Amino acid sequence: MGIFKACDIRGSYGTDLTEPVACRLGQAVGTRLRQQLVVVGGDVRLSTPALKAALIDGLVAAGCRVLDVGTVPTPALSFAAARLKAAGSVMVTASHNPPGDNGFKLTFGGRPPDEPTLVAIEQEMAAGAFSRGHGSVRKVDALSAYQVFLARRFAPGGRLHVVVDCGNGCAALTAPPVLARLGYQVETLFGEPDGRFPNRPPNPAVAPNLSALRRRVVEAGAALGLAYDGDGDRVAFVDELGRVAESDRVAVLLAQRILARRPGDVIYDIKCSSALPEGVRRAGGTPVMARSGYAFIKAALLERGAVFGAETSGHFFFPETAGDDALYASCFLLELLESESRSLAQLLEEVPRYPITPDIRLPCPADEADLILEKLAEAFAGYPVLRLDGVRIDLGDGWALARRSVTEALVTLRFEARTGPRLAEIQRLVRERVPALAAIWPGNEWNGGN
Repeated sequence: MGIFKACDIRGSYGTDLTEPVACRLGQAVGTRLRQQLVVVGGDVRLSTPALKAALIDGLVAAGCRVLDVGTVPTPALSFAAARLKAAGSVMVTASHNPPGDNGFKLTFGGRPPDEPTLVAIEQEMAAGAFSRGHGSVRKVDALSAYQVFLARRFAPGGRLHVVVDCGNGCAALTAPPVLARLGYQVETLFGEPDGRFPNRPPNPAVAPNLSALRRRVVEAGAALGLAYDGDGDRVAFVDELGRVAESDRVAVLLAQRILARRPGDVIYDIKCSSALPEGVRRAGGTPVMARSGYAFIKAALLERGAVFGAETSGHFFFPETAGDDALYASCFLLELLESESRSLAQLLEEVPRYPITPDIRLPCPADEADLILEKLAEAFAGYPVLRLDGVRIDLGDGWALARRSVTEALVTLRFEARTGPRLAEIQRLVRERVPALAAIWPGNEWNGGN
């Protein structure tokens, strides 16, 4: 697999991803942007300064005017690019990937590139036909304005005790000071930015990575726990009982509050529980399903003028930020808890929790994976079959999803049903009807914990 993925560019630093590659990327992006303004930032990874410097060299060589906002969370970079009316932006980050990885998140005109655009950029880098110019680079402070924006947008709190797990990532630069400025009682875990991520992996969507936060929330009697990923654009929530709250069920709470003020579309990814679209409809909104991947949700949000968007991985999208913003989502939820005078666990009792599997990841070569997806669609041709992202079968009282990974040689499965027994039954049905899938999927079915 190369460094160009479906949503962005990522790879192992020093092998797949090097300074010459970063420079050529800068030249290719700069050639596309025709000597316009570009905002560049980076995360806390040890390889980021060198890659960012090489990228900027490429942009300047192509004639772009570069504003370097330094080390920032991705949402702060997006905020700066929008306020400065930049033609494009580049964030040097591998998001939640391991410490040895790095990468680049691109925007053009505030929108992430689609897959054909990323393919074209890869080809342009290989061809080397870059424009030449005399660009410039200037350092600017984006963090201060971003923090002021959040502090003014949300009502002051003051009563709630919040434990913030920064994971040694970029969120350490913004989350504790912003929440403290809003008046919350903030206790910080792993608040020293450190690109080695010494205390936990930078992915908060994996429950074992939240063990320290869950324990501390209970010990401290805190109202809420917040955990961020490496570049601060994803958040996981822990309720006052120390339980990890599913992102799609939290999204129902946020969507209901937003829709009460402004009806409209709510974008959600194909892996979300049915509880989310059902909750959106009950609140008077229109649920719109999209491919999994932050770039696809963001693009749909902007194209449809949606009022909100959510992804199971912990991305939350708002029109006010023109994309995903974990700290904005955190402030929004805390404001909701304050206004409702109820805990997160109490509020989530009103949101259905259907039995659902995690992602079931099965090693499989790409050509075999494509064949399995076709066999699955054929086997369930009598049911509604959605080909938006892989194959999703709607069985009325549940669904089955199979997708081919764009970054690894895997087939990923996910299932949901109204009851645990029905969840297991749907999985057995899929296994029976698609022998090629059963051959690589040993073991017992998940029952959703019910």
